[in-house]
Amino acid sequence: MGLFDLTGRVAIVTGGNGGIGLGMAKGLAGAGAAVVVAGRNAEKSAAAVKALQALGAKAASAEVDVCDEASVAAMVERAEKAMGRIDILVNNAGINIRKRPEEYVLAEWTKVIETNLTSAFLCSHAVYPAMKRAGGGKIINIGSMMSIFGAAFTSAYAASKGGIVQFSKALATAWAVDNIQVNAVLPGWIDTDLTRAARTQVQGLNERVLARTPAGRWGTPDDHAGIAVFLASAASDFVTGTAIPVDGGYSVQGV
Repeated sequence: MGLFDLTGRVAIVTGGNGGIGLGMAKGLAGAGAAVVVAGRNAEKSAAAVKALQALGAKAASAEVDVCDEASVAAMVERAEKAMGRIDILVNNAGINIRKRPEEYVLAEWTKVIETNLTSAFLCSHAVYPAMKRAGGGKIINIGSMMSIFGAAFTSAYAASKGGIVQFSKALATAWAVDNIQVNAVLPGWIDTDLTRAARTQVQGLNERVLARTPAGRWGTPDDHAGIAVFLASAASDFVTGTAIPVDGGYSVQGV
């Protein structure tokens, strides 16, 4: 088995029916993994499954509310029953509500924190027994550039994504003894439905992103396929507790 070969491995990707999640799911599928696409939109998930099957992968969908403990437990149970094991979890589900902090109400704050951060705990907690039975596993948590930087319109989002990095470090130290590696990926400005909305809501965002990104472009979901395969494979067996930017150099550009 090659370092990057995921044949025989099973992955759950939350929010895997679009955007960065689907880009990662395609990467995992292309490396040989069976993939369970978990999301709320059954129609989108079915389309994602077809796209993965077109790559020759075994794929299935699971409807889930990642903020509900019982729903998450049922998703994991269905996935393990259908695929026989669980080796990889990508905690990708997330939302943003772009407002200045003084404009937030508690319900909005809670929704962002629960969807982006609490869900990662619930899903990781739920897959732990299956990974332990399998002899190990890989957990990939999706952070953000807002894990590093601040912005006036991302108070709840930034708090949740900063929390993702620290949560990843804590899990990495707790579960290393079980041969479970836990890492975070920090996407930069990626061309998705969410960021297209941001470009209409935040004046001048597109120009500022292009000016600061050495690669000179917005990223794409497919730019995350490679990092997903690396962090899910034997190639990263001694890599844990890290937070890796995938941002075209945005975070290292000084001005």
